[in-house]
Amino acid sequence: MKKYIIERLLRSLISIFLVTTLTYGIVFSLVPRKLIFKQDTNYNKLAKTPDMKTNYENTVFERMGYLEYYTSKELQSKASTLDQSVTTEANAKNEKIYSDYIKSLGRGWKLQRFSESKEFYATREIPLYERVWNFYKNLVEIDHPWRIQDKTNPNLARYIRLEKDKSIGWALVGSGTKHKYLMYVNGQFPYLHQNFVTLNLGTSYPTFANIPVLQVITQGQGRSQSEQITFPTGVTKTSSANIYTRTYKSPSQSDSRDKANYGDDPYTNTQSNYSDPSMIANSFKIGLAGVVIAYLLGLPLGMFMSRFKGTWFDSLSTGAMTFMMALPSVAVIYIVRHAGANLFDLPNSFPILGASDVRSYVLPAFILGILGVPGTALWFRRYLVDQQGSDYVRFARAKGLSESEIAKKHLFKNAMVPVVSGIPGSIILAIGGATLTETVFAFPGMGKMLIDAVRSANNSMIIGLVFIFTTLSIISLLLGDILMTIIDPRIKLSSKGGK
Repeated sequence: MKKYIIERLLRSLISIFLVTTLTYGIVFSLVPRKLIFKQDTNYNKLAKTPDMKTNYENTVFERMGYLEYYTSKELQSKASTLDQSVTTEANAKNEKIYSDYIKSLGRGWKLQRFSESKEFYATREIPLYERVWNFYKNLVEIDHPWRIQDKTNPNLARYIRLEKDKSIGWALVGSGTKHKYLMYVNGQFPYLHQNFVTLNLGTSYPTFANIPVLQVITQGQGRSQSEQITFPTGVTKTSSANIYTRTYKSPSQSDSRDKANYGDDPYTNTQSNYSDPSMIANSFKIGLAGVVIAYLLGLPLGMFMSRFKGTWFDSLSTGAMTFMMALPSVAVIYIVRHAGANLFDLPNSFPILGASDVRSYVLPAFILGILGVPGTALWFRRYLVDQQGSDYVRFARAKGLSESEIAKKHLFKNAMVPVVSGIPGSIILAIGGATLTETVFAFPGMGKMLIDAVRSANNSMIIGLVFIFTTLSIISLLLGDILMTIIDPRIKLSSKGGK
């Protein structure tokens, strides 16, 4: 089994790499990069002149990994290593110096000029293969005591040790690391948290501009929420700061508030606490609830259909399930949405009652469950019908067992093996496949975020979500196989697929 799991993990890594790379290539080569500025509210405000527009665009393209960009001042600083007399003025002498410097760089660097000031700047278009390499090279970040290299703080202590912090209690803390708390426990899922190994999925833009993709998905939403917090200096005050998210900030950039709260400790950067759950938490809630509903309705229905095989009940149920599978998902969503709002007074849009009211989750979760019932019922019926002709069932009948006893003691028990193996995949499918449901209900989850990212050309967010969905899907398949062996120890996993 160990060999099987290792080989399966290797194949999974290859699959994740292929899917993510293909998506990356499609998104970053076929989607016009200019589209990202349609959703950028600061674009027209900051890019008031042609020079400012060019500078803003190149700065954004550099941040997103499309190109490398030297502004006029940066180019002057770089070229001064070749000739210290160079200035930013637009004259022939400077142009000659800049041209020589750009030629020395090679690798596709181009010298260009602003349309108004005529000052020089330089860009290098980063090839797609290099961008893909940079994505994977920076994908996994490992925190360690030499992670921070701050010339303005040469005496920064470097260590990792267990200590009782004044703010959060016992934790594994670091200095010289990016994060202050490398491992800690709190009352929030998954309760035990670590920052030794983190994923860098890029930076979101233009929506949630300049915020890491993973942070956008995992941080809370809604209004910032204040609570009583004890800071490292011992000061207790009302603040929205999430003290667990402390990261390094150069003392040269600290202000009076930082010093009052943290003293001489340079770990003063924090995220905020929010009133509503994160996108991934919201999607997980309705995804899990949807799977529970699908199994609670689908499994008994499939069992009764197989029990009364060939009767009017089986024919009617099979026809109804087939019709539901053929019915477009959007039709089911709007029918259930309309019925729920008018018959049960449930909100037809998430923002009406918000995350604090459980009724906001009822219709999205129920719709995901209803969409999963036909496939679950028909698959379970087919499996049970196949098993009814097995030798062990014939033997049970020969012993005088009734059909009800055979179903309970034999058929249902054996049928639970493939059912259990499919649960992790069903949960992930419900989470990842809720894009339409979340969009219709304006539900703040990962599914809606994917649609919004496509609309706004938020390429980094698209890649990040595809990577997460692909990884979770492949892991769920492995977990399903492992659960199957736990339910039935007779099943042995092997690299050849044997039992």
